[in-house]
Amino acid sequence: MNKITYKPIGIIHSPFKTPENVPIQHTGAKGETGTIELFPEYEEGLKDIEGFSHIILIFHLHRVEYFKLKVIPFLDIVERGIFSTRAPVRPNPIGLTVVKLINIEGNIITVENIDMIEGTPLLDIKPCLPMIDDLQDIKLGWLTGKIEKFSVTRSDGRFNKKSE
Repeated sequence: MNKITYKPIGIIHSPFKTPENVPIQHTGAKGETGTIELFPEYEEGLKDIEGFSHIILIFHLHRVEYFKLKVIPFLDIVERGIFSTRAPVRPNPIGLTVVKLINIEGNIITVENIDMIEGTPLLDIKPCLPMIDDLQDIKLGWLTGKIEKFSVTRSDGRFNKKSE
């Protein structure tokens, strides 16, 4: 298969300067405010997004330097397959999160519940539409009984070095 490349559409500005101590999901980032600097050539694409309370950000995990197919994820002590986790050391280091849309001024978007680090390249923005994702009868796999820990767990840097 041919190589796929993406061009960032903006940069995410965050209070988190390093991967350590970042909330591991947006539920643990309540009230953490950041901005998205959308590159000017994409500003026109923001038309009508202000009517949505939440948006999905798809971004490149730019500090990831390697990938592993098995990891010990946050909230666990057992090695798991990467695709059963949200660990960042993925074959394609793509992240996604849901943030609360606070304000738009020109090409600057202010958001809350930010859970990525400063300078993260933004690949796409989509409106959050929970009624579209029919989430009935959800199974949580190995995360059963651990979900409530997402709101209080922070990154401990375990994925920063290849020796993990």
